[in-house]
Amino acid sequence: MTDWWHDAVCYQIYPRSFADTDGDGIGDLPGITAHLGHLEWLGIDAVWLSPTFPSPNADWGYDVADYHGVHPDFGTADDLAALVAEATQRGIKVLLDLVPNHTSIEHPWFVDARSSRHSEHRDWYVWADPKQDGSPPNNWTSSFTGPAWALDPMPAAGESAQMYLHNFLASQPDLNWWNDDVRKAFDDILRYWFDRGVSGFRIDVAHMIIKDRELRDNPPATDDDFILDRLRGQVPVYNSNRPEVHDVHRRWRAIADTYDPPRLLVGETFVGDVESVIPYYGQDDELGLAFNIPFLHTHFDATALSAVVAETETLLPGGCAPVWTGSNHDVSRLATRWAAGNPDATRVALLMLLTLRGAAFLYYGDELGMTDTDVPPERLLDPVSIAMHAILNRDAARTPMPWTGDDGAGFTDPGVEPWLPFGDVGACNVADQRGDPDSTLHLTRDLIAMRRELTDLRDGAYTELTVSDTLWAWRRGESVVVALNLGGAPTTLDGVAGTVRICTNRGRDGEQVAEALALGPWEGVVLS
Repeated sequence: MTDWWHDAVCYQIYPRSFADTDGDGIGDLPGITAHLGHLEWLGIDAVWLSPTFPSPNADWGYDVADYHGVHPDFGTADDLAALVAEATQRGIKVLLDLVPNHTSIEHPWFVDARSSRHSEHRDWYVWADPKQDGSPPNNWTSSFTGPAWALDPMPAAGESAQMYLHNFLASQPDLNWWNDDVRKAFDDILRYWFDRGVSGFRIDVAHMIIKDRELRDNPPATDDDFILDRLRGQVPVYNSNRPEVHDVHRRWRAIADTYDPPRLLVGETFVGDVESVIPYYGQDDELGLAFNIPFLHTHFDATALSAVVAETETLLPGGCAPVWTGSNHDVSRLATRWAAGNPDATRVALLMLLTLRGAAFLYYGDELGMTDTDVPPERLLDPVSIAMHAILNRDAARTPMPWTGDDGAGFTDPGVEPWLPFGDVGACNVADQRGDPDSTLHLTRDLIAMRRELTDLRDGAYTELTVSDTLWAWRRGESVVVALNLGGAPTTLDGVAGTVRICTNRGRDGEQVAEALALGPWEGVVLS
């Protein structure tokens, strides 16, 4: 039997930015529940909620202080239970965001760990003595720049200070996954939420949780390495992508598979090439889905994108499904990053994501063609954006959902200042697009409905037909052809015939094609 996620359309919600019901300018869980009708209408199979756990918000929820609770900004445990129950009633599964690599510095585990070298939780984290000159134990760098080690400023009386590892902020100490008590604690966390009806987890930095036991130095980066490794100046051989991480994933999959239906584990496998993504599936006994980060970071170019898809299809083990996404909370939105604000190119990107084989993840607002919002330096809240806003502004893709074009955008009460600024809600909002059958919102809905209708779009094989500078076409199964023009000049796909089921130019829907399919600039077609 095929697992439910193999052809699912999932929808990422950034809870702080989806809908505010109490008028404080911050989105909350009741706001998500109130808009489940939108997701049901859209045809979404599952939602992924970015972190909902209590957190001091040094990294906006990715610094967890309690893995069993709910952040008071978002509501209560009862609010989360109500959301899961209502979503389930509507046929929508709910995924939470699990952060197993590190905790908040305020988590009780770390509070105890730093109290003494002999404390119960000391070995739950990665500690080491500084070198004789006071420098860090090795050369590892943080993903947020700078050394990945911090000197604990509060050693217990009579004990010398040690350094703790933090692959992100200094307020996010890394857990020691060589400690079996840590593994057992997370077994219990998974079961706790699965028993409450949660359908799975998106696992933050799933590739990174195991570190080299010997804490060896990372080798220097070369000109051929992943761009982020070049920026850091080293390849994270010893603090990332360790072979032992697969033991943890298999352990979690064994737990997930005891439930009916099986729970989904989808990993943020932030690696630089497709070949490094594939092992995280195992032989369909590790992660259910592993994000294809190389695809996400590929230029919106026919040759480049098709090459990533072809390599993925070639290397992926049988019985496993790829997963495609164009936006998330860490990168610029697809309408800005890929389409450069061109609405026609945005529609082509959505058609591509929803017709490739496998699962698709949309980020809230993608269904509208929502672009990045201009967040000025004085309004930035994300620590990475504050430090690196000249080259990376994550806040720009985390701004409130525009439900209407009115004051408050249907997100919050009129006159309330949201936690991050609104974009141009008059130009892009759900209400206006819901009333326009030619809108990007209706295109997205119709593409999802077509996936459900056509068997070949659910489980048909991917077969590349042609790739040129701007033209990319493939077949799904026996009966469906998808053709994209990723360029500003017309082009033609020869040797195909059938009916245009959906075109990004909706005026062509139902058109009959005899021998050749003409494509206008930045146009995509599904032919059956």
